Amino acid sequence: MSLNSPQPSRSVWALAVALSLGAAVSLGITRFAYGLLLPAMRTDLGWSYTLAGGMNTANALGYFVGALATPWLMRRHGPSTLLWVGAVLSSAFMGLSGFFTAAEPLLVQRLLAGVASALVFIAGGLLAARLGARYPHRSGLLLGMYYGGTGLGIVFSAIVVPWVLEAAHLQPHGWRWAWWALALACALASAVLVWPARVMAQWDLPKPAPGASSAAFHWRDFGFGLAGYTLFGVGYIGYMTFVVALLRAQGSSAAEVTVFYALLGVAVVASSRIWASLLDRHRDGRPLATLNALLGVATVLPALTQWWPLVLASGLLFGGVFLSVVASTTALVRHNLPPAAWAAGISAFTTVFAAGQIIGPTVVGWIADGPGGLARGLVFSAVALWLGAGLGLRQKAL
Repeated sequence: MSLNSPQPSRSVWALAVALSLGAAVSLGITRFAYGLLLPAMRTDLGWSYTLAGGMNTANALGYFVGALATPWLMRRHGPSTLLWVGAVLSSAFMGLSGFFTAAEPLLVQRLLAGVASALVFIAGGLLAARLGARYPHRSGLLLGMYYGGTGLGIVFSAIVVPWVLEAAHLQPHGWRWAWWALALACALASAVLVWPARVMAQWDLPKPAPGASSAAFHWRDFGFGLAGYTLFGVGYIGYMTFVVALLRAQGSSAAEVTVFYALLGVAVVASSRIWASLLDRHRDGRPLATLNALLGVATVLPALTQWWPLVLASGLLFGGVFLSVVASTTALVRHNLPPAAWAAGISAFTTVFAAGQIIGPTVVGWIADGPGGLARGLVFSAVALWLGAGLGLRQKAL
């Protein structure tokens, strides 16, 4: 497989698809499936919206810890090992969530799952960047395919979770069966991830192009991008945590929620092709700003209207954009830094992303427990995203 190959071979596309299961496990299932379980768990366990949001805050806190630890672990073990080990741990912690009903152990499980998912997501993102570096003309698409894998996890969750909840609704705490089904899916995906991890572990590090920068990653160089990405973390997670609960509160049926969430996941998968040229074309923060602004529009729609076509449009637009925001920061790092600095850059963006996610769910839940409910919480999320767009627009190419 030559570094100068003009077009990726079938085996490369297969590697990209297999690698995308890392994003499916770390975000699509470990993070976002909880939104489908939240209404049933909240009703069964008598939670407030603040506590329900706190579960995803705990997950984000674990993700933050994992992001801080990943650079050190990457130096010791390499991204390939972190990829499959993190996926196995994510599967185990997902399964353990089905064995508890008290809030404290569930918070611990969500935290530990967040740590494991950070290992998977950062390691997979670095491997996807290396894959894209071998085929520069397809790098945006290959990178987008990895992040678009989150949509596979979302679609799977949208189909399986409501079906399991319905099948187990007569059993005590029937929602626990959904956790176990999701854990099994994560375990199967972990087995598949061993293949790209082993293949890519044998590859040499990509070499910088002649005349390319030899600079190391410095936080100040990416200040506006990092700030905009922090607000992305604050804003998007409120939608993904509570939009299903809002739809159910507005009277949507289980079938309608399944359609909404599945279409959102399909849009995530499609987003890799939609935004590939944008990520390839710009070296500054314009992609981050554009996508954040669109995401704010998608987030505010369910807060303003219950008209079903616009609600579906919100899900499609959100799914078609939000993981491409993540891909845009990896592209920003890849465009402006030499390969040796990619791990540090991706880890830094993941760290601020996780910090934003710690804030978002609890604040939106706290707002939702007051006047205006969940709709007002989503307005807060949209404003955070638009502020993030303004900051991202100020990020210049190095």
